[in-house]
Formats: sequence, C-alpha cells, structure tokens
Amino acid sequence: MSYKKKHIEPSTVNEPMSMYITQSSTNPFYGLLSGIKPVNLSSDFNLVQLTRQGLPKRVLLSLAKKISLTIQELANIMHISERTLQRYDDDAIVSSEYAEKGIELARLYTRGEEVFGSSDKFKLWIRTPSVIFNNEAPLSLLDTSAGFNMVFTELGRIEHGIFA
Repeated sequence: MSYKKKHIEPSTVNEPMSMYITQSSTNPFYGLLSGIKPVNLSSDFNLVQLTRQGLPKRVLLSLAKKISLTIQELANIMHISERTLQRYDDDAIVSSEYAEKGIELARLYTRGEEVFGSSDKFKLWIRTPSVIFNNEAPLSLLDTSAGFNMVFTELGRIEHGIFA
C-alpha cells in the first residue's frame, strides 16, 4: 500500500479543533500581532506561554484596526469597558485574560482568511447574520469561548464544503 504525502503549507498545520502556528516571516498571524517579538508558536504550549506573558495594549489596538473592529467591539469581546481599555498606557501589558482573547482573534482571522481566500471576504462573512448562528453574526458570538469554538467549527465545515 502506497501513500502519497499531501502538500502542507509550511506556516500552518491543521488538525481537528487546533491550528499550530509556526514561526515564519510570511505567516499572517505574526502580521496581525505585529509588535510582539517573534516567538516559536509551533505548539499550543507556546501559545499558552505567550498568553501568560500578556500583550501590550498597542498590539491589541493594532490587531483591532487590522481586522476592522472598533474599540467598542474589541472591548465587548474582551469583557472590559471601553473606558478601562482606553486608560491602559499603550505599552502597558494587559492581563492574560485579555491577551488570550487577542490571540484567539488573531488565530480566528488568520484561519478565516485562509478559508475564504481573502481577509475582505472573511470580514464580510463574520459580520453577516447566519441561520447557522440563530440569525446572529458570527462576530456577536466572540465574547465567549463557546462562540469562538462555534465559529472555528463552521470555518472547518465551509472549508470542507459542508453547508447546512
């Protein structure tokens, strides 16, 4: 029995419910989190370490701008008031809870761009209400980890041509 090796993009390896991100200057994940020094993100343990270290506020604001989120939308996803977020100094490290949401957003938008082939198409999809999400836009679900999982799962279904 002979097996052919499937070509795998060097910057990501997809497995059920997880996406490992490898260090690469062309990896869009690093572009979304510009301002952090490149670290090896080839395993979930490295993502945990980055989350625990926290992210500077300026990185989160830069991420929001790149993915077309308002400060209010970012604050809602992170469960923080917009005013509290604004009070942080730009170089202040936000807590790991907020860093985790930022990293999840970067992972989600990287995955969405990969599935849809462009960030503009994904940005349109994430803001469009869908029957799959009880006529809510996927963006509205991102304030919970269960919502993130639902959106990631739906991206996998779309990628494999499974529509409701």
